[in-house]
Amino acid sequence: MRSILRSSRMAAAMMAAAIAGLGLNAAVAVGDPGSATHSADTVGYGPVLTDEAAAFAYGLVNPDVAPQGSNNWACKPDDAHPRPVVLVHGTWASAFGAYSYMSPQLAEAGYCVFTFNYGRANVAGAGLNQPTIGATGYIEDSAKQLATFVDRVRTATGAGQVDMIGHSQGGVVARQYLKFEGGANADDPVTNKVKKLITYGATNHGTTLSGLGSLLGVFENTMGLDLSTPTEALIGHAGIQQLIGSPVLTALNEGGDTMPGVDYTIVADRYDEVSSPFTRTYLAAGPGATVDDVLLQDGCAQDISDHNSMLYSPRAVSLALRALDPATHPAPVCTMNPWLL
Repeated sequence: MRSILRSSRMAAAMMAAAIAGLGLNAAVAVGDPGSATHSADTVGYGPVLTDEAAAFAYGLVNPDVAPQGSNNWACKPDDAHPRPVVLVHGTWASAFGAYSYMSPQLAEAGYCVFTFNYGRANVAGAGLNQPTIGATGYIEDSAKQLATFVDRVRTATGAGQVDMIGHSQGGVVARQYLKFEGGANADDPVTNKVKKLITYGATNHGTTLSGLGSLLGVFENTMGLDLSTPTEALIGHAGIQQLIGSPVLTALNEGGDTMPGVDYTIVADRYDEVSSPFTRTYLAAGPGATVDDVLLQDGCAQDISDHNSMLYSPRAVSLALRALDPATHPAPVCTMNPWLL
């Protein structure tokens, strides 16, 4: 318990210090003005960074820049890369902070890559619920913002379908979009807007947040203390919605994990301290869907990535390329990648 609280205090202190430097770039709000949150287009580009901590810090001070290789709205898919790839970041993150490393490599491989920032509070609130901190709003609202963005990508590129990569909450938002916001059609999968979904550390079946979620339950059940409201103010609505047994996850997984016509690649990380236990990220294939549940460290013990640094793992990038085009990228690489948090 002491280690959990100490980590939480350290994270809160780091975030509080970083928040003071936010707001240097104005976001371009997109979506329903009546919602409590908004999405934001990227403005300009950040550098290519290979270190997650450096990318996170740069993204805090420059929350609206795009990762290199993304958001070329003149890009047209070709026969070898027929679908654009939409990147969806996770909680408290930004498009740049999450995908500074992966995005340019996908573009170099020939894909049209697109990303945006979503789930930002319309006004400054308590704790981390700030307009420049991403993915704190209700998952249902964020899925609607993703739906709008995907339609823009499809219109600009002329592609009927996209492929999608989601990290952490981004994987859940993608699945919410598939099931409830028109991303997939169970009655007619041929009309699906998404063909492949690749997730990393997605909180698909809920998380204990390395015990913090369970700790909240202990306080409530044994001491009669309801800490959900102050916790939600600190980590945002989406943080609470990703705990095990939340109503949004219950509805999302009711009737099966998958949608017909979608190919899923679900990457788990043995050392994931946020989406925990890591096995809860895995999905079971339902009718008309395929699922490849992958452990990042399977066959590569030297990769000790944590929840955030996994997106900066060469192996993780190679797994994405293999999922997108297994004929061209059949074998994932294996190199050392550190556990950072």
